[in-house]
Parts: sequence; C-alpha cells; structure tokens
Amino acid sequence: MDISYYEFTNLPDEMQFDIVLRQGKMINESTVSNSRYVLYELSSFSVEIIYSLSKNKIAGKNIFLNRAAYSA
Repeated sequence: MDISYYEFTNLPDEMQFDIVLRQGKMINESTVSNSRYVLYELSSFSVEIIYSLSKNKIAGKNIFLNRAAYSA
C-alpha cells in the first residue's frame, strides 16, 4: 500500500501507528532520558514514533515530508 503524506496525516492516530509499524522501514533509533525515538520511512515521508519507556507505551509522533523525493 502506497499512501501519500496527506492521506496519512488525515487518518486517525491508531491507523497511522498501525501502518507505520506494519509497513514502515526502520531507519534510525535512539534513546534519550526516558524516551525511545524510532524513525520509520514510508514512501515519500518519514514518521518518528516516540515511546515512553517508563509507561511502556507510545507517547507521540512526528511526521516529516521528504522533500528530496520530489526534486529532480
């Protein structure tokens, strides 16, 4: 399933997390204080999922449009 940045951002959070975890390619991971940051790549954008280590759950996300995908 190839989804655009705009289609993805209009989905509910639960669906976004599901798509990222099932179809995203993990490209980076780091831990800072009590949070784990995992960056996933999907088609023309990337999604960073922030995990709370103390609560053992997803704490948030950031979505980045990969503008290089549109350059010639």
